[in-house]
Amino acid sequence: MIRVLVVDDDFMVAKIHSGYVERTEGFTVAGVAHTGADTLRAVRELRPDLVLLDVYLPDIDGLTALRELRSDPSGADVDVVMITAAHDVDTIRGALRSGALHYLIKPFSYPALRSQLEHVGSLHDRLNRLSQTGTAGQRDVDDMFASRPRIARGLPKGLTEQTAELVRQALRDHPGGLSASECAQVTGLSRPSSRRYLEQFAATGGAVVRLRYGRTGRPERRYHLRGPGQP
Repeated sequence: MIRVLVVDDDFMVAKIHSGYVERTEGFTVAGVAHTGADTLRAVRELRPDLVLLDVYLPDIDGLTALRELRSDPSGADVDVVMITAAHDVDTIRGALRSGALHYLIKPFSYPALRSQLEHVGSLHDRLNRLSQTGTAGQRDVDDMFASRPRIARGLPKGLTEQTAELVRQALRDHPGGLSASECAQVTGLSRPSSRRYLEQFAATGGAVVRLRYGRTGRPERRYHLRGPGQP
């Protein structure tokens, strides 16, 4: 279970984001903070695995808090995802150079945040597996550094976030996998539309394709939602 510290100066927004975290399998809220000082204190006391960090805080800004975390032994190793309405290049550059894993601009949907959380979960699982040998090959390194998730607004033209979430939920409800025809029946979409979304998930790492061979004919493509840590 990955423990998350949610940081936002708005109490209602922090509550919403906490609900998003609790909805995501493998994650739980370790605590909530509303100021920079409370964030630093909470990291020291709670030792979370991940901080969802707002930039606009009433005392010190989130970037300053992030830099202080990196200079403090208790916060040097904590993962941080910036969650903020700030979209100026200087702030984004500062977050990147200070070691933030990713940067979400408000407002965003639950699927967008879940994508980031699942990415963090995948990184944790890979690092835990590699720590058993103590070394990593170049392919392992490439996979970790190149595996930043694609969120819904990066869908190709003609695909929508709402329908993508519908298909994703169908996969989530059927852990044994779905064919394009079965997905169409579950979602009410046409078979070609279902297949297009499923293939998009497969192409961007959101789903795994497995072939099921029958007695005759071509093998059936079945799509399985990729969970945190799945290869």
